[in-house]
Amino acid sequence: MSGGATDGRASVGRSPSANARASDQFSTAELEPARWDDFEALFRKYHGVQAGCWCMFYHREGPTGPLGSRARQEANRRDHRALLAGGHANGILVYRGARAVGWCQFGPRQDLPRVERGRKYRAMAADLGPLPQWRITCFFVDRPYRRSGVARLALRAALEAIRRRGGGTVEAYPANRMTAVATWFGTLGMFEREGFRSVRPFGRSNVLVRRTIRR
Repeated sequence: MSGGATDGRASVGRSPSANARASDQFSTAELEPARWDDFEALFRKYHGVQAGCWCMFYHREGPTGPLGSRARQEANRRDHRALLAGGHANGILVYRGARAVGWCQFGPRQDLPRVERGRKYRAMAADLGPLPQWRITCFFVDRPYRRSGVARLALRAALEAIRRRGGGTVEAYPANRMTAVATWFGTLGMFEREGFRSVRPFGRSNVLVRRTIRR
């Protein structure tokens, strides 16, 4: 899911002053029920993002119907809101003024089960050691604000939110090829600059990375 990779590419090699300007332009907040309308406005602008995913793909145990069908899109929107209300959906919204322009999904491993149910993950699971406590799965940035440092701000805010919750091992799956569709996961350079280390290749275009966040 998500299109923050373009933003992640832009952050490669950005000067400290450029990142400081991004921080001045944007603010971040955790998604909560009171902010649902902001999240929905961002995603509805892009028809739910990535065939109407509404950032539900990794929340699900497996496929739920034809990609892009209206019924599935509406189910994704409705189910994400229900998960949020029940305390099982986490993410960071990046704002420009009062409008959400960026998104990063994170959460406890058990709330994002589809990663480890996938064939690629199961093939390497025996070599990975203990499962992580947290996952960061998706980024999305509104098109006019890409190449502005938005994804990196979202990532940093997600790591701080994890720290406030007690920390632990965080796992993510960024792209190492800029042309890869899988840059929805963010880019490897962006994660490396936040202290993540590469663990294993994750398919042909991505890398499994981890970092331990301490309280």
